[in-house]
Amino acid sequence: MKKTVLAFIILAVSITVQAQNLQAKKQLSPQRIMEETKNNPLLQQPWNTPYQTPPFDQIKEEHYLPAIKTAIALAEKEIESITNSMEKPNFQNTIVALERSGVVLKRIEGVFFNMLSCNTNPNLQKMAEEISPILSHFSNSLYHNEKLFKRVEMVYRAKNDALGTEDKKLIEDTYKSFVNNGAKLSHEKKKQYAQLTEELSLLNLKFSKNVLESTNSFSKNITDKNQLKGIPDDLLQIAKNRAQEKEMKGYLFDLSTPSYLAIMKYAEDRELRKEFYIAYNQRGAKQFDNEEIIHNILKSREMIAQLLGFENYAEYALQDRMAKNSKNVFGMLDEMKSAALAKGKEEIVELTKFAQKEGFKEKQLQGWDITFYAEKYKNHLYNISDEQLQPYFVLENVIDGVFELSSNLFDLKYVANKKIPTYHPDVKVFEVYRNKKLTGILYLDFHPRESKRSGAWMTSFREQYYDSDGNYICPQVSLVMNFSPSTKENPSLLTFDEVQTFLHEFGHGLHGLLSNVKYESLSGTNVPRDFVEFPSQLMENWASERSFLKEFAFHHKTKKIIPQELIQKVKESENFMSGYYFCRQLTYGYLDMRYHTTPYTEIKDVNKFEQTATSDLQLLPVSSETCMSKAFSHIFAGGYAAGYYSYKWSEVIEADAFELFKEKGIFNKEVANSYLENILSKGGSEDAMKLYTKFRGREPSVKALLKRSNLIK
Repeated sequence: MKKTVLAFIILAVSITVQAQNLQAKKQLSPQRIMEETKNNPLLQQPWNTPYQTPPFDQIKEEHYLPAIKTAIALAEKEIESITNSMEKPNFQNTIVALERSGVVLKRIEGVFFNMLSCNTNPNLQKMAEEISPILSHFSNSLYHNEKLFKRVEMVYRAKNDALGTEDKKLIEDTYKSFVNNGAKLSHEKKKQYAQLTEELSLLNLKFSKNVLESTNSFSKNITDKNQLKGIPDDLLQIAKNRAQEKEMKGYLFDLSTPSYLAIMKYAEDRELRKEFYIAYNQRGAKQFDNEEIIHNILKSREMIAQLLGFENYAEYALQDRMAKNSKNVFGMLDEMKSAALAKGKEEIVELTKFAQKEGFKEKQLQGWDITFYAEKYKNHLYNISDEQLQPYFVLENVIDGVFELSSNLFDLKYVANKKIPTYHPDVKVFEVYRNKKLTGILYLDFHPRESKRSGAWMTSFREQYYDSDGNYICPQVSLVMNFSPSTKENPSLLTFDEVQTFLHEFGHGLHGLLSNVKYESLSGTNVPRDFVEFPSQLMENWASERSFLKEFAFHHKTKKIIPQELIQKVKESENFMSGYYFCRQLTYGYLDMRYHTTPYTEIKDVNKFEQTATSDLQLLPVSSETCMSKAFSHIFAGGYAAGYYSYKWSEVIEADAFELFKEKGIFNKEVANSYLENILSKGGSEDAMKLYTKFRGREPSVKALLKRSNLIK
């Protein structure tokens, strides 16, 4: 998943306190700015570190708030200079000047909000209470500056025929940003918009904070090993180490992804699986309840959309995406639904019969049964399991393999740099070169910890661009995951799914690292939400290719290469339960769209709405004790509101694209260079569909995905 720079964790505060904070921050004298800059490493830019990377070894928590306030004051002076210019508005003195403004603030935000996601603590969470509304206020004051908007509009309306494609795209995007953020609203409506956006930023953050706290609040210390029957020894050792770290006896399991999946995949104790399943699907509920927050988020979004002239939030969010409107999104989902549902129903009947032969005594499988019996059935059908595959996927070797893959495709070279400061000892940093030229800095952060939210994502500390002197400014990309750590007995061993996850995030990383555009706001992953997952999902295709695996997949004990027959089993099992998993993704897409096309006044109860909105896609009984919406961070905190369909939309594109790689050769330089030139290097500098058709020669077809997933012949 690609994560934009968002504030994730915060407590709700009153509008009165917000107003006091905003009033206090406005009066920063030039002398105060100089003092802060002198004493605060975040403000001493360019940073005196290798490649101007964030000075994590110098940053203290108390530096963030004054740095952001000072950076806003500096940005305001830059905006004021543009606004009050006596020169006639033109591309350079207005559009480009705006693009170049606020660089210090962007850098500091990039550090602070990434730390909230991957290395947070109560102090940073509390600090966000003040930072979030200040930033919202600054953004609104920028977009609601009538004098500034007039300059932008004059450039937008002017004839710009002499400008290049990227320059014209920057003008269009800048103008739309102002309009979509309320620049054309009346004075009273601007005030209403500002209040809604500031409240919404706090709600998003509180939602995410509740999910993190509820995730961390549950763990189970098990001292009776018999209760853990079925769980492999290496996973038990990790749980034992976790218990020892907490000065406990026995084994400690929690809701972090590797620990949770160990229970759900392997624990023969059905009641234990149920306990963990309920706990996981109650995140964001009970003492950390997101019910009211969801209602208020949906209300605020709908009101913002209607202020700007849209029927609902989905139409507002989709206007600049490839899908364009909700009708097209629902059309795409509907086109896939019937084939996926038919296949999924067949698979559940098959799996139930298998489970009953294995001793399952009920008529229907429940949510806490599906992963357990699916793992067993997959092993039964294909004689393949995570236990067989994991010994070949040593994390360090997988890193080498992924690096080598990108080297074969795009001529990249990676050089570890231990002198670049990091925010945690787990983090590794690499210089990335192409044709002996530095193209970017890559941070890798692999293992779970209480200070990190769950999941996997790519983010940036800095995007690629060219400065005003024409110098290439390299991107600083970070990939964050939650893979099982090493133990005294074994190195970190990845499941096949985790190998795919690494490739997925690496695809996002390449999109950022190989960007080559003039403007930061158009670089890397700054593309429509329903295009951003295309490069990431495309990379997953190499996971089961022998020519890729043979380069790095060595058994961690015997050092033998992964056998051809095992790779063949992986290939044969690729579509195992494809209908079920397809339906699950469609369920999330439909739920998201129905939340954002239904009037918020009609959503009385989140749990009931979820059940109704997804009832036509449910393949298993729904437990009244669970509600995934309350932990659905993608749409309520992570930037995918009215956009979760993007995963399937992008999958349609990548399935169509990989057909070309398969046809020409998965390491074919001509295809790889075309992909680099037309997709990875272009960012959002051109229309996404135009970029794709330049690469593929035509628009994508949904048939490639349905065929690959074995949903149609």
